[in-house]
Amino acid sequence: MSTSHRSTERFAAGHSAAVQAPLPQGESHLLLNNLRKHFGGQEVLKGISLAIPAGQFVAIVGHSGCGKSTLLRLLAGLEHSSAGSVRAYGEPLATQQQQSRLMFQDDRLLPWKTVLENVGLGLQGDWQEQARAVLTEVGLAHRANAWPSQLSGGQRQRVALARALIHRPRLLLLDEPLGALDALTRLDMQKLIERLWLQHQFTVVLVTHDVAEAVQLADRVIVLEQGRVGLDLPILLGRPREASSTAAATLEQRILQQILAQQAPEPVIRPSHSGVRWAL
Repeated sequence: MSTSHRSTERFAAGHSAAVQAPLPQGESHLLLNNLRKHFGGQEVLKGISLAIPAGQFVAIVGHSGCGKSTLLRLLAGLEHSSAGSVRAYGEPLATQQQQSRLMFQDDRLLPWKTVLENVGLGLQGDWQEQARAVLTEVGLAHRANAWPSQLSGGQRQRVALARALIHRPRLLLLDEPLGALDALTRLDMQKLIERLWLQHQFTVVLVTHDVAEAVQLADRVIVLEQGRVGLDLPILLGRPREASSTAAATLEQRILQQILAQQAPEPVIRPSHSGVRWAL
């Protein structure tokens, strides 16, 4: 019996110990080794070690302030670790940043540029054909000449997704991109992200507060607890997935039990260079 099937049997039987997903046997896209991050005297990440195979869909959940977004910002190169290392395909992460794209909860579209121009932002040469192609992939080819103000929230996030996909990233980082959408639009976006991931086979790391979303999309769900990995759970469900299935509900319950068993951490206040302070 495989390690992953033994792990699933343990949690299904009500075992309270953390479930550790098996380390990949093939090529790893990301290797995190004892990753630590301090803000002032506060340690936000406390020795994170993970191996993420190429093409895997990983979801990270946990209380607000547990370090989810900080970890994602480290993977995006927007923060530097205080200790430890991250390698991508065996090379230092800093050398692979052009292979990754980060998508935020807010779409960050420029209001004075059309949809097509927002998708091709920063590109040189003849990029219009590529931009139209990715707009077709996200179902917005007919809105290429529209302004962002003319779009719904879901359409704006589709444009943001197209802007990431035009670079054909090997790693897509998602920082709660669906958090502000209504329930039906959110479900549509989940299906779109899953379809594009299956089509292009890039690696995905998703930060979300929605446990059902994590189980619906991910191959693997990681629960962070005060800067540490509290649970690393393989999601052994077929695709397409039924959100209302008993198996999905059981997995969601296991993850929620792990999260709710932990006290929410105090928010870490990080000073910026401008003097503005905000909670992580």
